[in-house]
Amino acid sequence: MPFAIALAALAVGFEALVQWKLGVMGIIAFLALTLGVKAKNVAIGGIGAVILVMLLAQSG
Repeated sequence: MPFAIALAALAVGFEALVQWKLGVMGIIAFLALTLGVKAKNVAIGGIGAVILVMLLAQSG
């Protein structure tokens, strides 16, 4: 149980970091990537990954 709480806190922290660094589009991309992985949908996960890479390349 403590592992699940720590993992959830880590996920929320990472989401806040993405939103702070990349804005709303970063959250949308992270959500698409997460949903694609959970649903085993390569297209949605790929779209999310591509958007994240584009945002990271732009901000870097």
